[in-house]
Amino acid sequence: MIVNVTIEQLSPCKKLVRVEVEAAAVDDTVASVTKEFQRQASLPGFRPGKAPVAMVMRRYEKPILDEAKRKLISESYKKAVDEQKLDVVGYPDIEEIQFSRGQSLQFAATVETAPQFELPEYKGLPVVREARVVSEEDVQKALDVLREQRASFKTMERPVQTGDFVVVNYTGACQGKPITEIAPTAKGLTEKKGFWMEVGANSFIPGFADQLLGAKAGENRTVQIDFPADFVTPQLAGKKGSFEVDVVEVKEKILPEMDEAFAKSFGAESMETLRAGVRRDLENELKYKQERSIRNQLVRQLMDRINFEVPEVSLNRETRNVVYDLVRENQKRGISRESIEQHKDQIYAAATQNAKERVKAAFLMQKIAEKEDIKVGQDEVTQRIVNLAKMYEIPLDKFMADLEQRNGIMEIYDQIANEKVIDFLQLHAKIQDVPPGSMPAPPPEAVNPS
Repeated sequence: MIVNVTIEQLSPCKKLVRVEVEAAAVDDTVASVTKEFQRQASLPGFRPGKAPVAMVMRRYEKPILDEAKRKLISESYKKAVDEQKLDVVGYPDIEEIQFSRGQSLQFAATVETAPQFELPEYKGLPVVREARVVSEEDVQKALDVLREQRASFKTMERPVQTGDFVVVNYTGACQGKPITEIAPTAKGLTEKKGFWMEVGANSFIPGFADQLLGAKAGENRTVQIDFPADFVTPQLAGKKGSFEVDVVEVKEKILPEMDEAFAKSFGAESMETLRAGVRRDLENELKYKQERSIRNQLVRQLMDRINFEVPEVSLNRETRNVVYDLVRENQKRGISRESIEQHKDQIYAAATQNAKERVKAAFLMQKIAEKEDIKVGQDEVTQRIVNLAKMYEIPLDKFMADLEQRNGIMEIYDQIANEKVIDFLQLHAKIQDVPPGSMPAPPPEAVNPS
């Protein structure tokens, strides 16, 4: 069927595949498609399927030739890719088509292929683990955090002291204008009622709460502040602000006694039981952090030992996935669509770099999986989808539809495969324990494809 195939390398991951199909195959396909149309055709004076072939061709010439061309290109492209053993990523860009009856078919397909590279040594990679254990001090700090969660607040008639919480109403200005005139999205800084802040904790805007020391409920104060150079709202960074503040209430924080009643408020029978549960949670958290550090080190070591370009189609697809995840997480945290839209360029830039690392790591993991015959079962993919739908609190059918729309099921398959490969790498790694505080800076999280 195929007469000739030539390949031109356009870039490390992009090829131009030129295909020529013999004229006889073109005519045979046109004849076959015409017969299919003949069986369905209903022309005046003829029973369905009985009209002469020549008449059917005259009546349906364009759709017949279009279908013949489609079939020929599809079949010959697939055959050319198989014969040339091309590992194509994504869909081809078909162009330069020459097609007519009695002549050979010629077309060019621009394709992107998986990068070709030699795997570095991946067994026995050296990694370090911080030899930490959960101490009594760690347990006590965690219990103190729980104690803070059960704090109560008593309204006081006295002036504000360090450590108090104050409930205030305020209006803010910058350079003599309402803050929203300078920073339209900073509505919460322009005016707020019933706002709580802790005095002495440098909460809210640095230096704000401390200017309320000595104030009583019902008192008004003018608070002057300097917005930090790295302030979260860029339009206000480094500028001066002025706030008119009405003190509504002064509240003293009262921490509960760490007794049996305190333990039972967290579902434990006694303080001993609560303390044991807290220790267990801290040990699990420590183990998770150590494991993640090891896994990140393993992937980073592999990434640092190899260099190759990634296909644009894979990079673009992964960038879309990263952007989707970032937007979804920001929305889940309550960030408005307007704020997300305002920072879309920064989001896309960060997503592109993140995606490039993830795609590169994914090709590495895939090649190791092939070499070590590491596979993923359909039941594993299904269970992961069910778990993710529960975690994101999205109905399973809606979550599935969303995945299918953005080819997310294959992404989940790849995630599981990557996790299995990293499990394999960890199993064969050379792990050295180092004293607490001597760990090197952790590798970037973005590298980890799982």
